[in-house]
Amino acid sequence: MKKILITRKLIKESEDKAAKTFDPIFNSNDELYSQPKVIEMSKGCDGILSSLTDKMDQETINQLPDTIKIISNFAVGFGNIDLDAAKKRGITVTNTPEVLSDATAEIGILLILGACRRAAEGIESAKVGGWKWSADYLIGKQLTGTRLGILGMGRIGQKIAKIARSLGMIIHYHNRSKLSEDKELGAVYHKDIKSLFSVSDVLSICCPATKETENMINKETVEFFPKGAIITNVARGDIIDDEALIDALNRRKIYAVGLDVYKNEPNLNPGYLQIKSAFILPHLGSATKDTRIAMANLAIDNIDDFFKTGNCKNKVN
Repeated sequence: MKKILITRKLIKESEDKAAKTFDPIFNSNDELYSQPKVIEMSKGCDGILSSLTDKMDQETINQLPDTIKIISNFAVGFGNIDLDAAKKRGITVTNTPEVLSDATAEIGILLILGACRRAAEGIESAKVGGWKWSADYLIGKQLTGTRLGILGMGRIGQKIAKIARSLGMIIHYHNRSKLSEDKELGAVYHKDIKSLFSVSDVLSICCPATKETENMINKETVEFFPKGAIITNVARGDIIDDEALIDALNRRKIYAVGLDVYKNEPNLNPGYLQIKSAFILPHLGSATKDTRIAMANLAIDNIDDFFKTGNCKNKVN
């Protein structure tokens, strides 16, 4: 049996599956391993089942033992792994697409609702107590008739669009390429982000983190939005320049923000803490039991397929 290092604790059903498939090294305490510890513990292993919390940069990958042939990332994203460095070492990298789309889309809608309807302020007010109703108390923005811009119309973006459409939102999107009519379902395509942002009363960021999308929301691009727009992010923190967005929030150029992801997780930029309209979650996108089991099981299957066939359909490098 192949020996596999599993860097984070999995739900029991998935650990049982791993134990039947491989000779696994489990992380029973769910310790966040340092890069040197990952290197040390991977000695004698054939593969690594990694998590987004593992920084598999060039330096780390170059020090992995020659026996490591695959890094199966327990996530749809893989920004924590230097793909080029892995390829140079002959290490296959895989991810877990599709299985978390529904759960992440639900959080995407929650961010939209939470930011538009001032949920963070409402929760705090309810906890403190003593609030008094008035005609203008915590008035937010209604979704019906609002233009929703979707940045990245992949699986998650399309699912968010479907739910948002049922709430009466008007869908606009930007993607690397225009979707077919049966996938657009009447959504309006924009060839560039300036065009999309300019009509987005609410923006839902669903695109992958790449060199091209890094800091796509920045000092220049926030000015493209209508005054009082709302920005939400269910993708990756690297897509937003925090200082630029915080400044826009403070100037009321941007009305509110809904974030499930942000740079330097779990350490939130303290500027957001001063903004009452910031609705922020601790990266809950895939956080349902069914989804986390499906993700881990797919990460396990990716390794199994690789060693059985020499390939894997979820290879990303």
